[in-house]
Amino acid sequence: MAVHSDMLEQARRFHQAGKLSEAERAYSQVLQANGHDAEVWFLLGDALQGQGRLEEAAERFRQALELRPNHVAARSSLGVTLAGMRKLPEAVAELRQAVRLRPDFAQGHHNLGVALAELGNLEEAVACLRQALTLQPDYAEACYNLGNVLVSKGKRTEAVTLFHRALELRSTYGEVYNNLGLALIELRRSAEAAVCLRQGVRLRPVPESHNNLGLALADMGRFEEAEACYGEALRLNPTYVDAHANLANLYKEQGRLDEALAGYQVALWLQPDSASAHWNRALAWLQKGDFEKGWTEYEWRWKRKQTPPRPFRQPVWDGSPLGGRVILLYMEQGLGDMLQFIRYAPLVKECSGTVIVECPRFLIPLFSTCRGIDRLMAEGDSLPEFDVQAPFMSLPRIFQTTLETVPGTVPYLFPGAGLVEKWRQRLSSIDGFKIGIAWQGNPNHQWDRHRSIPLKEFAALARLPGIRLISLQKGAGTEQLKSAGFEVLEFGDELDTTSGAFMDSAAIIKNLDLVITVDSAIAHLAGALGAPVWLGLAAIVDWRWMFQREDSPWYPTMRLFRQGKLGDWPSIFERMASGVSQLLKRTEVEAVVTPVSPGELIDKLTILEIKSERMTDSQKLARVRAELALLERTYAESITPSPAISSLWDELKAVNARLWLVEDEIRRCEGSADFGERFIELARSVCRENDTRFALKAKINQLLNSHIAEQKEYSGCKSGAIVSR
Repeated sequence: MAVHSDMLEQARRFHQAGKLSEAERAYSQVLQANGHDAEVWFLLGDALQGQGRLEEAAERFRQALELRPNHVAARSSLGVTLAGMRKLPEAVAELRQAVRLRPDFAQGHHNLGVALAELGNLEEAVACLRQALTLQPDYAEACYNLGNVLVSKGKRTEAVTLFHRALELRSTYGEVYNNLGLALIELRRSAEAAVCLRQGVRLRPVPESHNNLGLALADMGRFEEAEACYGEALRLNPTYVDAHANLANLYKEQGRLDEALAGYQVALWLQPDSASAHWNRALAWLQKGDFEKGWTEYEWRWKRKQTPPRPFRQPVWDGSPLGGRVILLYMEQGLGDMLQFIRYAPLVKECSGTVIVECPRFLIPLFSTCRGIDRLMAEGDSLPEFDVQAPFMSLPRIFQTTLETVPGTVPYLFPGAGLVEKWRQRLSSIDGFKIGIAWQGNPNHQWDRHRSIPLKEFAALARLPGIRLISLQKGAGTEQLKSAGFEVLEFGDELDTTSGAFMDSAAIIKNLDLVITVDSAIAHLAGALGAPVWLGLAAIVDWRWMFQREDSPWYPTMRLFRQGKLGDWPSIFERMASGVSQLLKRTEVEAVVTPVSPGELIDKLTILEIKSERMTDSQKLARVRAELALLERTYAESITPSPAISSLWDELKAVNARLWLVEDEIRRCEGSADFGERFIELARSVCRENDTRFALKAKINQLLNSHIAEQKEYSGCKSGAIVSR
């Protein structure tokens, strides 16, 4: 017996000293002498577990439990071992039994909470970890793991408190510094995060620590330091996928697009199914203007945890003719995206189907002014039957949109003529050059602190003589008006409260000389209205504003002002102030306006639309779009849209599209000197199509009671036989 006791004591000393191989051998010798000691089987399992030999450890814990079923430590350790082997349901079952046997076992509640969290049962995991802390308030691991679960539940502020408590209990707890830093980054507290993560690097200089410090520094715009951190992470682990992807993201944010694309390629060689790397590569391609690759890759957004696909049983539309089928188009992502991509509804309508659009309820009044929509549905309401569906931001891929074929016709949204007139009268008493301004985007946006502009920066414009600044800002940012130091006319709660979201703002914009804004919904609204708009952009830009361009293919009336260095707003406003001064100095020449009938105006608009869709010469296309924007504004100011007008518009456009094709055929016949029956039939079809075209214009004029009447007379026919009234 004495020999047995001496051998066991020696095994324990090896175990406590961390000499696990020696402890294992000693425990095995003890068991050869007495194989019925449950405690020794448990201790042998613990030594094996410490060496990472989980299968063997589990067998030893089971042997201990056969001898003593109520051995709480053995049952708990078996549960932890099974969790390490990814046998989570079995692990949870063992750990539940352990806390049933001993309800005051803080470590058992902790281990059960961790296993439940890995199994995805977050609510019960939180309850178990809180119970562990109730039983043992100074339990650092429980604070740490409860913080991790709360991060998974989106409760980062509470998690930060728990991480701090864990560090109070154990100041050298390196993992806590790392996860605390990541939580602070998510809370937009990157400076604090960087301090924590630097300490984490000192305590645990592993690749993950360097990578996470790089994230914090990149979020602060300290790109060179962030690049060095990612480089160190990759020096320690050249196959570290996250570091390759994050370095590529850093290059993308700096506009180093070729380097970014090369980095994403490396990340995808290492992990081909990385949804994040695919998604960010799509953004880089789109920003570069490679839409063919970009739109296809953009579909990887549905593989990201942040954006799961909608569970529709109906298939995604493939772009084929609808043939009378019903299609559901639905919104995704932010307000700016919704305002930008609603432009595709008329294109879908041209595919001969019934178009249902689902959108936030507050956008229904505004989107009801967009052509091509048969029915608008509010998000959350029961949907009617439909045959196929598509998210709006997949439509560029479906339509194979390129830089040359961007549907850039504006306006495609229209405030009511009555509302425009109301605000025209309201603003008519204000002298000077009227500039609508917006300076604050969504505060929750990842890059908001970079893309939003302090209102004080607009002082350079306010100092110009003859300038009147009018606020288009709502909600966050309006508090800056009190300390602006210059006059800004504001309408407060009058905006968009009774007419619908953006409706008053849109009507005001139609009565302004210029809009100057940050990258926010107001920028998209002004662009969609065809209003002149100047957009101030940070050095970090969204993909849609592309790379080093001063114009936007999406919004022909928009001009882009880009930072040369992150945070340098003063230089942008110096350029803007100079630009406005040039506008004011120009000699105002009253345009000679030749009145035409509404039918003639809409006819011209449809022709310009067709040209903008089919022309490929960039210079010609720019001139067409500029003319189209001017005539669209004339239309918006003089004609109130209606379903009847929209229907006639579509018919007229179809006629002009056919005439376009006929003219191409006639020119081909002339080129080959083929003046036979085919040529004669084409020439006769021109006459027939022009008669249809004339009749449609006449209907428009009659519908709108136009006092301008188009006349038509044919040689050999009675004079004045057809009159457009």
